[in-house]
Amino acid sequence: MTTRWLPIAFLAVFATAGVAQTNRFVLKGDSVAVYNLVGELRVEPGSGSDVAVQVTRGGADAARLDVLSGRLRGYETLRVIYPEDVISLPDWGRGWNTTLRVRDDGTFGDDSGWRREGREVRITGRGRGLEAYADLRVMVPAGKRVWLHWGVGKVFVTNVDGVIVVQAASADVSAERTRGMLKLDTGSGEIVVSDASGDVKLESGSGEITGTNIRGDAVKIETGSGTITLTGVEAPRIGVETGSGDITVTGAKGDELSFETGSGNIDVALTATFQRMAIETGSGNVTLRVPPTIGAEVDLDTGSGEFDLGGLTMQVRRLQEDHISGTIGDGRGRLSIETGSGNVRLVKI
Repeated sequence: MTTRWLPIAFLAVFATAGVAQTNRFVLKGDSVAVYNLVGELRVEPGSGSDVAVQVTRGGADAARLDVLSGRLRGYETLRVIYPEDVISLPDWGRGWNTTLRVRDDGTFGDDSGWRREGREVRITGRGRGLEAYADLRVMVPAGKRVWLHWGVGKVFVTNVDGVIVVQAASADVSAERTRGMLKLDTGSGEIVVSDASGDVKLESGSGEITGTNIRGDAVKIETGSGTITLTGVEAPRIGVETGSGDITVTGAKGDELSFETGSGNIDVALTATFQRMAIETGSGNVTLRVPPTIGAEVDLDTGSGEFDLGGLTMQVRRLQEDHISGTIGDGRGRLSIETGSGNVRLVKI
């Protein structure tokens, strides 16, 4: 079922190229999905029982954009349709180029086959093409489940309560004061999150990730290349990984903890003891700052580097040039630290 939203009144308004036009749409149901290739996305709290979407078209070819709605694949959807295979916005800057596949119904990026389905669309800052974009404001009542599929631009999520999933091809993404499940995924771009309560998953193919005051049952943070900086993160399960970049964590608390980088330094400060903790870097120094009440069976490895126990008392079981194992305190937890090349330092705080 598909509804085409382009009444005659729209055509009259868009007769003048480049004139922005704003319209409002309502998506009924508990689960909705929104698709747009280019623009700025703002996700905010909404009133009533339905998700509302405000669409503002812009650019010299704004009149050529269409908006479709209807139920697809189990979701109520809103889709912005771009009629050309090349979208060119030189005013946005010339140094970017993104290509993705888009189905005829305007959907992309929402299942295992999306990378192979649909026509190839290139979004670029140089050359000729369709000069159009759409800025969206999505207003979400509490408890709704919203999937947001984005191409290029910027994404802002603020003060929402529900299940929020953002999947972007190339966009900086920020979120603040969220409750419920939050999943942010960008192929290329920076992710910044503050004051999130609930399960949190942050993933960037290439870009820095910064998080402050994150609480939930599970926190998973991953970037292919970029630094990760966290302040105040608490969950039973915390996993942090970057392919290349430093990891710096202050005020961490959890039962199962994992921190890993292919190349970079890792500096973690804990506020409480743990059950299991693993830290690994292919090349870089590791610093772990622990409370005086720490108790753990410890294994420390370095291919090339030095150990510093920082005044902590360890009952040593095994001591070699590149390996130390033993017990600290009551030994209730399990701690493993490994670096291919770098120093390992424990600090009592």
